Amino acid sequence: MSNVERTGLVTGESSLGDLVANVVIAVSLLGFLASWGTIFQWLDETGTYVGFQLFHLLGGSLFVLAAGLAFAGLGSYFDYVDSTPSDSAGLTVGAIFGLLWAIVGGLAAAQWGGNALVVWGSGAVAFGLLGCVAAIYPREDLGSTLPIALLLGLIGYVIVSGHINAGWTWTPGWTGAEFPGSELVPVLVIHGALLGLWSAAKARRGYGAQGRQHGAYWLVGLTVFSMLGVLALLIMFIIVQGLDVMLTGASLTGGQVRLFGVTLPWIEVPFVTNVPGGLFVDIPGVMPAIVGTLWLVLGAVTFAVPLGVGAAIFLTEYAEQGRFTQLVEVATNGLWSTPSIVFGLFGLAFLVPRISGGNSIFVGQLVLGFMLLPLVLITSREAIKAVPDEYRDASAALGVTKWETIRSVVVPAAMPGVITGVILGVGRIAGETAPLLLVFGGSPFPSAGPQVLQSFRFSTTPPFVTNEALLSPASALPYQLYSSITAGVFDHPAFSSTEYGWGTALVLLLLVIGLYAVGVGSRIYFRRKLHHE
Repeated sequence: MSNVERTGLVTGESSLGDLVANVVIAVSLLGFLASWGTIFQWLDETGTYVGFQLFHLLGGSLFVLAAGLAFAGLGSYFDYVDSTPSDSAGLTVGAIFGLLWAIVGGLAAAQWGGNALVVWGSGAVAFGLLGCVAAIYPREDLGSTLPIALLLGLIGYVIVSGHINAGWTWTPGWTGAEFPGSELVPVLVIHGALLGLWSAAKARRGYGAQGRQHGAYWLVGLTVFSMLGVLALLIMFIIVQGLDVMLTGASLTGGQVRLFGVTLPWIEVPFVTNVPGGLFVDIPGVMPAIVGTLWLVLGAVTFAVPLGVGAAIFLTEYAEQGRFTQLVEVATNGLWSTPSIVFGLFGLAFLVPRISGGNSIFVGQLVLGFMLLPLVLITSREAIKAVPDEYRDASAALGVTKWETIRSVVVPAAMPGVITGVILGVGRIAGETAPLLLVFGGSPFPSAGPQVLQSFRFSTTPPFVTNEALLSPASALPYQLYSSITAGVFDHPAFSSTEYGWGTALVLLLLVIGLYAVGVGSRIYFRRKLHHE
């Protein structure tokens, strides 16, 4: 009878614990979203919502989190909530909590005791040790909740009591920067919400291994969501700033195109199709820069992809795995991490004097190709390694030569991975600016795009093929964007330099997305072809 009563009691306790954990998670998410809304000025930091000032609501949410976490920890410790905590929260949690409390102690000591190193340093060490011990020494349910609850309660009190408000400004002595309360409070609440969410998710699964996994899932998931949200907002900001400029003079019936004997209306977007300026250009455009960007990307891909894939095939299928392959791997990873300006300096010092004598499209293609090559090699090697050995064995059993196996079996199977690397690399090189400033750019706002196809000349004497356009400077969207916004050299009555720059930025964004779409479509095609075969 007692077992039945105990089971029912534990079930009820677990429901209460789940309810408190769910409330903490919900309040954490609301505080997290409201804080981001305040940072992006969607919410007025001095406004009133549901009868309370916004900052009082944010600070009050931290009080709710503190109370909920304290109940979750104490309820588990005194067996009011069913749980299976470990003996300790762990050294990692202790180190994190110690760091957080050290920051709080150092800031508090600096604020009320002065900026002397001995003052804020002593406060940081004392609070850091206290937070670390409070997390490691008790059982996991107390160590994972009470230090956070105390910290959130302290921050909530500072916000609600008005010690930090929208008009407050913090100017620390160790830097000349100023931190206004209108930005500092939302940042504090965001981090507090993440801590509360993590701890509540652990409590919801009863701590232990399952609780730690659940807490990490929520914390990582919300962090990734925030990063993606910020990227989406960045894209939306560019669209909002540049859309009106890009669509200036646009018309659905402004042009016509004849396709298969049928005349169809063509969307006319002068900002995309026009040149930057001239006597008869009412709406300046970016067409020469678009053409220059496409030629840069095309040349870099043509140079880097065959070399990268060929090197990956040799290193994976032919070369023995030893010091040589390890050296190539280290060098490749180092080159991919090299800043782009270094590649530009290499092109300026080594390629320009030997090829064109000045800035040119061809040198720009080579420099961007060298930047793309390491990523293509790395991803191609990994894609080829991922091809199962059964494919190679089956081909060899049929009497097919090694090269035929590589060409007909291994490379097609690895092609989706290779294309993925090319997509990532193209996304980087299409927006590079620093190398172009050194080896590529001429006039940022030319009156015509580079006539590369029309400039090929063939002869029976060396070098047999020449192209003056490839050996001449040009403009590209990143280079033009830099010139219009940073240098402010654009001059046209239709747009200011800033407006023209935002329109250029939007066109560049759309161009990169278009290149991504081509790459993704190619990857899908090869993947489907591989599965059908």
